[in-house]
Amino acid sequence: MQSYKILLQGGSGEIEEKKSRFIANLRPVESEEEATAFIEEMKKKYWDARHNCSAFVIGKNNEIMRSSDDGEPSGTAGRPMLEILTKEQLHDVVVVVTRYFGGTLLGTGGLIRAYSESVKAGLANCTIGRLTQGQELVAVFPYTEVGRIQNYLISKGFKEKSADYTDVVTMTLEIPKERLDEIKKDFIELTCGKVEMLEGKDCRIITPVPLFL
Repeated sequence: MQSYKILLQGGSGEIEEKKSRFIANLRPVESEEEATAFIEEMKKKYWDARHNCSAFVIGKNNEIMRSSDDGEPSGTAGRPMLEILTKEQLHDVVVVVTRYFGGTLLGTGGLIRAYSESVKAGLANCTIGRLTQGQELVAVFPYTEVGRIQNYLISKGFKEKSADYTDVVTMTLEIPKERLDEIKKDFIELTCGKVEMLEGKDCRIITPVPLFL
């Protein structure tokens, strides 16, 4: 997988169903240990709640996926929460939904709906981004070519990371790896070969994206 969606910034959201409060908290994580630590943090914060259900997805290929109903009937909390994360195609994320019981039983369907909707409410207050594996590209070309290069980059949706203007222009870019050959070829054609290029270190390119839900 060359790119995948992550949380750039966590958030929280709350819904109420028949006087039961469902509070969702989400956080970006990079390991199962981080996810477990966050779950424990939420359990301590909401120590007086009846349930603190959880779900997390770790790895760009969903290598680790876990969920917990934390005392709710089996399959009514953790699994629906996990399904929302995977439907949104999110990676490296953990969510905890805290329930304060309101005195009315919701039934299987009601619980599944409430836990699912609470995760959606939390996601609505998060910032989502797409992470792409990239590589730095340093291009050196005559100053007379800078207009063409900049217009080309704008048309492709790229921004220069830095540029040094002397008797020549030395421009550093961060390019998705799968498009590196395309960009290099286009630079040569744009400048009629008056460009030197050097591939730099690997990098991570993150761009904000909207929710599907």
